[in-house]
Amino acid sequence: MSLTKTKNDSAYATFKESLGIANPMQAPKLSKVVVSVGTGSVKDKNKIKLIADRLAKITGQKPASKVAKMSIATFKLREGEAIGYQVTLRGKRMYDFLDRLLNVALPRTKDFRGISPTAIDEMGNYTLGIKEHTIFPETSDEDVRDVFGMAITFVTTAKDKKSALAFFNHLELPFKKPDVK
Repeated sequence: MSLTKTKNDSAYATFKESLGIANPMQAPKLSKVVVSVGTGSVKDKNKIKLIADRLAKITGQKPASKVAKMSIATFKLREGEAIGYQVTLRGKRMYDFLDRLLNVALPRTKDFRGISPTAIDEMGNYTLGIKEHTIFPETSDEDVRDVFGMAITFVTTAKDKKSALAFFNHLELPFKKPDVK
């Protein structure tokens, strides 16, 4: 099944009774997806450039460099030094990325049994951590030694955890099934 904007638009019909929504504009929507990668202690310029290039291939958009706001001597970090990359996806690119993530990348994860539904914060956003970027088919598996992780945040207009969980179930995010004993 292809994930399209109609999934987002039909949320009102689904949540009308269960969440007590009176107006279609109150229905939860997916507003953006933020993909971020920390370069951490990587000082090699070639590896940092490689991370930016692979993130651009995965998301289809050039990543923005994030810099340190202050110097921290313990971490040998200087103010203005690049510490990571971030991509904010909206519109068609967001839905294309979400479709590839749910239908191609996550099933390629080793021993995948679902994602945790407890990672929804109080504002209705969900953050998913991925340990290896190689689950995306856009990256080449030939250079396995430079594997990095990323955080993917789904930002919604949901007001609380309950409505966000119902919305993510409506989008068919593959949540873990609770253990029944």
